[in-house]
Amino acid sequence: MSQEKILRNEIRKLVKKYYAVKPKERFIPGQTYVNYAGRVYDEKELVSLVDSSLDFWLTADKYAREFERKLAAFLGVKYTLLTNSGSSANLLAISALTSPLLKERQLKPGDEVITTACGFPTTLNPILQNNLVPVFIDVELGTYNIRTDLLEKALSGKTKAVFVPHTLGNPAAIEVISSFCRKHNLWFVEDNSDALGSKYKGKYTGTFGHISTFSFYPAHHITMGEGGALATNDPLLRRIILSFRDWGRDCWCEPGHDETCQRRFSWQLGQLPFGYDHKYIYSHIGYNLKVTDMQAAIGVAQLKKLPAFIRARKDNFAYLSKIFKKHDNYFVLPQPTRHADPSWFGFPIMVKDKAPFIRADIVNHLEKNKIATRMLFGGNLTKQPAYANVKYRIAGKLDNTDMVMNNLFWIGVYPGITKEKLSYINKIIIEFMEQL
Repeated sequence: MSQEKILRNEIRKLVKKYYAVKPKERFIPGQTYVNYAGRVYDEKELVSLVDSSLDFWLTADKYAREFERKLAAFLGVKYTLLTNSGSSANLLAISALTSPLLKERQLKPGDEVITTACGFPTTLNPILQNNLVPVFIDVELGTYNIRTDLLEKALSGKTKAVFVPHTLGNPAAIEVISSFCRKHNLWFVEDNSDALGSKYKGKYTGTFGHISTFSFYPAHHITMGEGGALATNDPLLRRIILSFRDWGRDCWCEPGHDETCQRRFSWQLGQLPFGYDHKYIYSHIGYNLKVTDMQAAIGVAQLKKLPAFIRARKDNFAYLSKIFKKHDNYFVLPQPTRHADPSWFGFPIMVKDKAPFIRADIVNHLEKNKIATRMLFGGNLTKQPAYANVKYRIAGKLDNTDMVMNNLFWIGVYPGITKEKLSYINKIIIEFMEQL
């Protein structure tokens, strides 16, 4: 064995020893913060990260290819492409649909995209950033997903796509949305950032749309720190996404590689001279949104733990359901979408109007006792200052979205919330109810 391999093995062993002696969190009720989400990892992620760093290949390489291959196999799709965040994945998904390679199905400025105003801004932002017009539909109470009964009302002659998030891991009514998109020849894009591992009619979400997106931020089902991905079964869409992600170039060589097409100096595109280097021909106005191999190395280790993470999220959600079911006269409790088996991102709780308290009362009580809470992201995005002067259309009203904005909060279900922490949450909820 070479000296390099011997040293690498010694480094791996030292990393394992380091993790073993590293102080671990000890939960002290009332003192230790119960986070809504966070990293769950062990020595395997550290070893994988350090192993990648020793290669010092600073952009995407073997770990990125391994992750893309294994994520595609897990989901049951043909292609996945890594990018540097879930937000970038959303930007790439919508940008890809503006490609002239799509001919008559190309999205152009002024075209409309049906979506929801209740959610995270980076589902909405790429629509605006591509000079498209969002058409907002209200959400259902309980599932907090888009109201599919309003899809036809939202339709116009300019409608070209539907971009839908699966809220807090709860799948939207995919069958209805897919049927609507097929009927009207629309693109269907799934924002699956909060729903990795969720199923609809036995099939993973993120596999129904023409394109789907994922996030690997630390709050999500698995993490790379920063990172995201896109999935598709369409080879043309894969090629377009790859181009937009990698500076807009026409070439599809991996970083550090040449001549994948075997025609590097035999192309004539645009008004460039024949034989211009294909690595420097640009077919789209793109970005540099690649991931590093060190991020992907963490993801490879995390992906192996995904089934266990999904089980933990479901178990934690079930425990919280039992806690809040006792008080459902005051709360609207979360409901899985029909035909859905969610891999929950969080546990949403909406305070009913007739309750003798408001959201701020219970949120302040939980936060005072070091239990983290979150709003449903941006609430009603049309009320956010960033969107005060943007062009959009609303199909019907956003009454439920406003109720979510005013009355709903959520707490975590991630695998780092142990039984001990769940018992503490139960204790604090009981204390709140007893003081009413």
